[in-house]
Amino acid sequence: MSDFTAGARPVTIAVINAGVSDPSSTRLLADRTAQKVIDTLRESGTTVTVRSIDLGSLAVDVAQGLVSGMPNPKVQEIIAQIAQADAIIAATPVYKAGISGLFKSFADLIDNDLLIAKPVILAATGGSARHAMVVDEQLRPLFAFLRALPMPTSLYAAPEDWGSTDLGKRMARAAGELAVLLRSGAGRDIAESNWSGYRHQFGGNVTRPDVPVVGIDFDTDLMRLAAGGASRPFVNDRTHGS
Repeated sequence: MSDFTAGARPVTIAVINAGVSDPSSTRLLADRTAQKVIDTLRESGTTVTVRSIDLGSLAVDVAQGLVSGMPNPKVQEIIAQIAQADAIIAATPVYKAGISGLFKSFADLIDNDLLIAKPVILAATGGSARHAMVVDEQLRPLFAFLRALPMPTSLYAAPEDWGSTDLGKRMARAAGELAVLLRSGAGRDIAESNWSGYRHQFGGNVTRPDVPVVGIDFDTDLMRLAAGGASRPFVNDRTHGS
């Protein structure tokens, strides 16, 4: 079992928000949720560091990386911060019944292995309560595909929610769920103990420990071609009766 208990080591939270307005309600929701997490963890003696990632300022870099398939150093640094974080708060605005294209484009740039068993609080803002299910219908499947661990409580804030005590209660509940998972170390244990059992697809920014490659025959025609070599000439060794 992990020794990741209260006070055993500091915790880093990456707060990703795709808000583009100024001021941004999405940034406000992400920041308030982060503060709830900080308060909850500090009650148990855990030191918390928060890294805020505003995707709005990276929109051009994200678009270029998506087209070229080569994230520039600025985007790579952000991805590295996410990889090194113990947990994530992911917040996006909702446009036309869907999550932000900027948020989805950024998600498309990260490795499929980057978030394995990493705890995540899912959050979104929108102009109407009609969009409340977007968080669970679109964000949750996205992070499930990335094999992260979304918290049971998701957050959504419409304009009328900001004056309600219910939003604060939901934030506190989500923060409590995240704190329990972080203190238990379950996510880290899952990722490390089961690493060799996952089917991996790398894109260059996964930071998990290297795992020895065993049981792979590098001398097959397919592997030789992949390495730039040539396949063996075809030899018909069948014998025919007279």
